Amino acid sequence: MASWSRRRPESPGGFQPHLSRTLFLLLLLAASACGVTLSPKDCQVFRSDHGSSISCQPPAKIPSYLPADTVHLTVEFFNLTLLPATLLQGASKLQELHLSSNRLESLSPEFLRPVPQLRVLDLTRNSLTGLPPGLFQASATLDTLVLKENQLEVLEASWLHGLKALRHLDLSGNRLRKLPPGLLANFTLLRTLDLAENQLETLPPDLLQGPLQLERLHLEGNKLQELGKDLLVPQPDLRYLFLNGNKLVRVAAGAFQGLQQLDMLDLSNNSLASVPEGLWTSLGQPNRDMRDGFDISSNPWICDQNLSDLYRWLQAQKDKMFSQNDTRCAGPEAVKGQTLLAVAESQ
Repeated sequence: MASWSRRRPESPGGFQPHLSRTLFLLLLLAASACGVTLSPKDCQVFRSDHGSSISCQPPAKIPSYLPADTVHLTVEFFNLTLLPATLLQGASKLQELHLSSNRLESLSPEFLRPVPQLRVLDLTRNSLTGLPPGLFQASATLDTLVLKENQLEVLEASWLHGLKALRHLDLSGNRLRKLPPGLLANFTLLRTLDLAENQLETLPPDLLQGPLQLERLHLEGNKLQELGKDLLVPQPDLRYLFLNGNKLVRVAAGAFQGLQQLDMLDLSNNSLASVPEGLWTSLGQPNRDMRDGFDISSNPWICDQNLSDLYRWLQAQKDKMFSQNDTRCAGPEAVKGQTLLAVAESQ
């Protein structure tokens, strides 16, 4: 099976902010053809029956007020450390706010209060080190929160209070070393949790208690050394699990028990030499077929009798195995360098 890109193939319903902006830019191009685009010093405006969509990038000047019917606002690449205090005043119908690629260091606790219908907030690539308590007090409809590639080293559960409808939370690319207990306790609707590319060494045991039907969990690119047996238990409907690029040396027996909906598993680029018997029992069953594949490459596998259970599972699932040529034995000497699948088939 051909190798695949490890960077987040999206599932149905998964948040894709680049698609949202792409569609928006297409609309702006259409608007330009109709004479709607203003001079280079002005923001671009597209008006439709649903409301106004506004995109501001340098050298345009950020407007001091917005049309009352504004539903989509993009303010990007301005190197702002602070936002104008009145930016959202009068825009009570705003549904999407994209503020990526600035240098925002902080937000006012009252910043989002004028926009109670907001569904998407994208703060990608800023310099935020925290969020003020109360920021989301009036954000009961917020569906998607993207805090990717900021400078968060700690995270407080209280920062996210008020988010009753959240389905997609992206905290990837920060500097988080640990997570607070009860972080997701009130996020019953959450479908996607992205904690990739942080510095997490451990996870709180109750991390996934709260969401009722999590579908995607991104933990890749951290410093996790162990996957406990209870972490995933609350999420039997999990479909995509990314653990690649950690320092895993141990996966507990029963860690995947009950994950009968899993479509994709990535354990590549870890430090796994062996895994407990029975680990794979619930994965790749005929009713689900693990249809999007799995990757266990670039681990220092010790291909002895302790992997017998894995050998049997691999032979049954080999057509779904990515990076087969990079999944090799580190020992014992007799099979060192051989592919794990070849050793499995020789048993």
